Amino acid sequence: MTPQQVQERIGQLSPWFYEFDLGALGRTTSELPPEALPIHATRLEMVRHAVHLHFGARVNQIRCIDAGCHEGFYSVAMARAGLREVHGFDVREASLEKARFIASALQLRNLSFAHGNCEDLTSYQEPYELCLFLGVLYHLENPMLCLRNLARITGEICIVETQVADEVEGSVEWGSRLWTRPYQGVLALIDESDEFYNERPETGATPIATCPSPQALHFMLKHAGFRRTEIMEPPAGAYEQLARRKRVVCVAYK
Repeated sequence: MTPQQVQERIGQLSPWFYEFDLGALGRTTSELPPEALPIHATRLEMVRHAVHLHFGARVNQIRCIDAGCHEGFYSVAMARAGLREVHGFDVREASLEKARFIASALQLRNLSFAHGNCEDLTSYQEPYELCLFLGVLYHLENPMLCLRNLARITGEICIVETQVADEVEGSVEWGSRLWTRPYQGVLALIDESDEFYNERPETGATPIATCPSPQALHFMLKHAGFRRTEIMEPPAGAYEQLARRKRVVCVAYK
């Protein structure tokens, strides 16, 4: 494609959520306000750091699956980093159309995309050494089901980035006023009806969202099948939510 053809297609596919640098072919412009744009750079820096720490020189031998890949921003970054195979899936065809266009424009032959929902991953049988689950968990109605599905197809590590709710601790009656169970962590129920019914691609497959607290995140990942979880330290100059720990990047190890 010529730069003019690329720019025409970018316009046809707009609006864009991510900014893609296509070199001599041009770039996309995100619809996000300038103050929110740094979230993408911080996420990517933290993902790259986690991948480097775990895989090191093996990076060009691993397969990656990007669950809820949206426009493919992180899939593209992993493919450009030289991973052997990168596969992204998303529930929205409009987002996948953008992702496929970017992959084609950049001629990334190690990158593919498909329609999919993390509530049903029966079509995926072979494990991927790396699983990305970025900015998706807190938009889901059934987070535990999705985490179990992802744990099944994760070979080594899953990197989860999510908004987190404030912690809540206490006890609840469990069949009698004399019998109680302690609880640590919480799932906050969020109504995303306005965004969902206005077809915002950043929402989940339903308007019901469940946002975990950090302890709930660790608990769910453990019971999904991960043996160890670790919340990463945000880098210097991190996006403000990640710096304040209102969002976290968690590495879950099989």
